[in-house]
Amino acid sequence: MDLARPCPCGLPATYDACCGRLLRGAAVATTAEELMRSRYTAHVIGGREGADHLFRSWHPRTRPDDVTPDPATTWTGLEVLEAVAGGADDTDGVVAFAAHHAGPGGAGVLRERSRFTRRAGRWVYVDGDVEAG
Repeated sequence: MDLARPCPCGLPATYDACCGRLLRGAAVATTAEELMRSRYTAHVIGGREGADHLFRSWHPRTRPDDVTPDPATTWTGLEVLEAVAGGADDTDGVVAFAAHHAGPGGAGVLRERSRFTRRAGRWVYVDGDVEAG
């Protein structure tokens, strides 16, 4: 991924200054929303870098064996709908989002209300409720 391109997460920063630093392990997320955005970006870029970040940022209690992003899915946009707690001083947080995608079955939107917690001082994804449809 071109480090100077806009970050796929939708914030007005370059990939390198935004989620790229989290994916390469140069920084850790300070909020649950920041971690959620970086996890979306991991799906966008895919490959080993994306899979490694998803693995590191997923709570081991709920993490599946295979966290490799689906290469047939192209993620096209992210909307953060709500963030509850999950700030720099919190231990738990919830982030609701809509992630737009395209693939062999056509275009769609994944809506999820994700739960995050701090583990050893770092934000990790626990699980989420996906909206049907």
